[in-house]
Amino acid sequence: MKNAFLSLVCCFFALTTHAQRSAGFDGLDMNLGNLSRLSDAKTRSISPENFTGGKGQGAMADPVAQKGQRNVANAANEARDLGRGWKVNPFIIVDKGETITIAEMEGPGAIQQIWMTPTGNWRYSILRFYWDDEKEPSIEVPVGDFFGMGWGEYAHLNSLPVTVNPGSAFNCYWKMPFRKRCKVTLENLNRDEQMRLYYQINYTLTPVAEDEAYFHAQFRRSNPTKGALHTILDGVQGKGQYVGTYMAIGVNNNGWWGEGEIKFFLDGDTTFPTIAGTGTEDYFCGSYNFDRGGQYVPFSTPYAGLHQVIKPDGTYKSQQAFGMYRWHIMDPIRFEKDLKINIQDLGWRSGGRYYPQQSDIATVAYWYQREPHARFPKLPTKDELEVPR
Repeated sequence: MKNAFLSLVCCFFALTTHAQRSAGFDGLDMNLGNLSRLSDAKTRSISPENFTGGKGQGAMADPVAQKGQRNVANAANEARDLGRGWKVNPFIIVDKGETITIAEMEGPGAIQQIWMTPTGNWRYSILRFYWDDEKEPSIEVPVGDFFGMGWGEYAHLNSLPVTVNPGSAFNCYWKMPFRKRCKVTLENLNRDEQMRLYYQINYTLTPVAEDEAYFHAQFRRSNPTKGALHTILDGVQGKGQYVGTYMAIGVNNNGWWGEGEIKFFLDGDTTFPTIAGTGTEDYFCGSYNFDRGGQYVPFSTPYAGLHQVIKPDGTYKSQQAFGMYRWHIMDPIRFEKDLKINIQDLGWRSGGRYYPQQSDIATVAYWYQREPHARFPKLPTKDELEVPR
């Protein structure tokens, strides 16, 4: 009887596995374990060489016929001896104060990877993503901060969802599903300088499951913090999960600056949060001031890092500044109704007492949730975004 029962259980799991595989693989959630599986998903890619992502419509720019037209054949002079099909339009120009739609795609499907390398001031270039029929963006972040480069300087970042490689190669692998359509825009707030953008957005056309939520990212800055407190996220309504934080902090005093705790207020929490961290470096998966032998030790790992340490140079770069990230991939913070997050801005003062600081803190919050989402706070102005370095 026991052997018969075990045989029945094994048969059940075999039939279940077979049924799941017979239903088809949607081509998402890729890993080494499913890389061999075939799928009916369709791979598409948008770049300056194929603005629509259309099948068989890449590298069609003509350096002769289209020379001089706006944002077409930008390398016409370089390709004048070679003609169509060569490297004719590998980048776009975003003029001073201009907003350009860099990608539009019809769903259902999901963005799987983004690569870009922007010139100019990374704080003045604003990325916005709109899912389905949204009028308000679900992602609104300066391009540098979205990829963990809030100080406008290159620093190697090597994590699972975000990598930044020499010299300014921004990459992200956040899964971004959409059901009807997706639109991505880039605004150049700089009214003194145009920018050049090389980019590629790789996506898959495939059915999207009912329980798939939409990706969101929001930028906030406190310069300086008021009451030694910085709000990372507030006003989120709906069901979802919080998946990451990037923080750039500029320190306006000497000494260790990271005693502040992070607080997650979930589903109706008021005075006291459900999740309370124990210190800034603890939340970003470090310890004891990130200090070994009296020196900050940068690190970059799949889920967390202190990837950027900017030191005074003895002249005009007079303040310390840091960049760090924490991805909640294996430990997403789930909420049913609402979410608020803040972090304290604390250092040390005489007598072994905490010092309420007035630092320059900028953050990006990353999360998934069902739509509709609450409208974001107004993005800071160009002057409020500026990093005077």
